[in-house]
Amino acid sequence: MQKLTNKEEEIMHILWKLKKAFVKDILEEITDDKPHYNTLSTIVRNLEEKGYVGYNAYGKTHQYFPIVAIEDYRKTFMNTAIDNYFNSSYKNLVSYFAEEDKISADELREILALIEKKK
Repeated sequence: MQKLTNKEEEIMHILWKLKKAFVKDILEEITDDKPHYNTLSTIVRNLEEKGYVGYNAYGKTHQYFPIVAIEDYRKTFMNTAIDNYFNSSYKNLVSYFAEEDKISADELREILALIEKKK
């Protein structure tokens, strides 16, 4: 799976949310730093070339839809991030969030309960 730029990832989140969309629909969903229509169209075509997006043609217009599921992208992204930033250690990942006050003791207990339940 090829790495996406920040803008490409933003577009993919919109497509995952909408399920299918024309470029104008995607443009309406962008709140900050709206690209020009043609620029957005180019980004969507790049996503198609990378294998993330498919389309149905209606004359000269295209309705785009995600080919890669958000779960598959998340798995790849998370595994890469954990490998690159946390030395392939989930313990290091959780410790980081605990040290940054991004996870509470109650949330950690919930996670432990989920792990224990799977055993």
